[in-house]
Amino acid sequence: MKIKWLGHASFLLTSEAGTRVICDPYSQGGGIDYGAIQESAEVVTVSHKHGDHDNAAAIKGRPEVVDTPGTRTVKGLEFTGIATHHDEARGKQRGENIVFRFSMDGIRICHLGDLGHELDRGQLAAIGAVDILLAPVGGFYTVDARVAARICERIAPKVVIPIHYKTGKCGYPIAGVEDFLKGRKNVRRVGGSEMEFRKDQLPAATETVVLEPAL
Repeated sequence: MKIKWLGHASFLLTSEAGTRVICDPYSQGGGIDYGAIQESAEVVTVSHKHGDHDNAAAIKGRPEVVDTPGTRTVKGLEFTGIATHHDEARGKQRGENIVFRFSMDGIRICHLGDLGHELDRGQLAAIGAVDILLAPVGGFYTVDARVAARICERIAPKVVIPIHYKTGKCGYPIAGVEDFLKGRKNVRRVGGSEMEFRKDQLPAATETVVLEPAL
């Protein structure tokens, strides 16, 4: 399985058989200066209806959109959406958020979207065991580095890939990735936007993988 960070919270995941899933495709503008997404996919997941996460219309290939809580099978992949909130006030400030988990090539993936609070026991149980966790770390609109670190500790994935943080192409008033990386062990800076993973080659201890945006 290949994972490519397009930018912000958007990823392209490609299975060995060629099935493509895009998570949280963004619209440009309003602080998002990443390049336009030109990718095609069979499936698009959308964690919530904000423009920097919900631009499924831009994705080529007439993908099926998964944007609700519950379990659904698309293109042979089972997606489970867990209802959460975009803030610490149970959605009263910024609305709802959906955490998605699914498996590809035997690897269990979880995309936290714009999670804005700590996960409760029920939500953690619904997420279950995770191999690769895509976790927001920038704060302000989402959990910050400190809370993100606690969530990572509770989920205990094999790999954490930080998302939704300040870069040269993101003008939001959020923190960069360095706050999250402080004190973390096993940090790998890939130096590119894409990385390939195999189930039998995942690290024994949690590794933090820092990608560069592709767009």
